[in-house]
Amino acid sequence: MSDEAHADEVLFEALTPLGFRVRVGRAYWEMITAIKHPVMNGREADVRRTLEEPDEIRLSRSDPAVHLFYRSQRKSRWVCAVTRRLDGTGFLITTYPTDAIKEGVRVWPK
Repeated sequence: MSDEAHADEVLFEALTPLGFRVRVGRAYWEMITAIKHPVMNGREADVRRTLEEPDEIRLSRSDPAVHLFYRSQRKSRWVCAVTRRLDGTGFLITTYPTDAIKEGVRVWPK
């Protein structure tokens, strides 16, 4: 397999409650877990579940195409998956554990 094909390989895809799919590429996931948030390494299933079965979804205060998905892991700890939606499809920007849900308009559940 060429490097180019490997870079485009889909690691997982999730259908969100908002009706759009989020695709996560293997190379991009490796960049997130190696550079941005190593604590998320090996937590693909948690991120997929956060996208498919969130406790809450909020819009970014600075970009209406960006959604923040939150799913509780334990008391006062959530997984946050940040996505951007373009032309009906979405992609993962980043993901991280957090102890606070950020401000922004809650769009799900209403």
